[in-house]
Amino acid sequence: MPGNDMTIRERALGFLSRREYSRLELKRKLAPHAEDEHEVESLLDDFATRGWLSEARFAEQIVHARRSKYGAQRIVHELKEKGVSTDAVEAILPDLRESELETARAVWAKKFGVLPQDARERAKQMRFMMSRGFNSSTIGKVLQGSGD
Repeated sequence: MPGNDMTIRERALGFLSRREYSRLELKRKLAPHAEDEHEVESLLDDFATRGWLSEARFAEQIVHARRSKYGAQRIVHELKEKGVSTDAVEAILPDLRESELETARAVWAKKFGVLPQDARERAKQMRFMMSRGFNSSTIGKVLQGSGD
């Protein structure tokens, strides 16, 4: 039905006018309103062809929004969870890893600011940093207070 197709199209454009979406996210949002899955797939293919739906832009948006608070592991996990392809994730990984130590230091300084005085405090700081998605070698460098 053309009327229903317009509704799905209008919904999709409405969502994309507010922020970038991954293909998987948009598919999930549109599925309840579509008569069949093929309708949504063909619409998403059309949007991708026109450049309105871009996995690369979506990944960049997530990275931009999260990189000041989270480590590469957590950001990569979120991207994969939202259906971003392995190729797109690997394309942004070098940039993420390059700034990870700097980000880790900033996150740590904001939360703690003082090197741990005992094993209990060190474990607490490590757990916090790990929960933010930083890897153990980066956390080690931050907690050693090393300048490199």
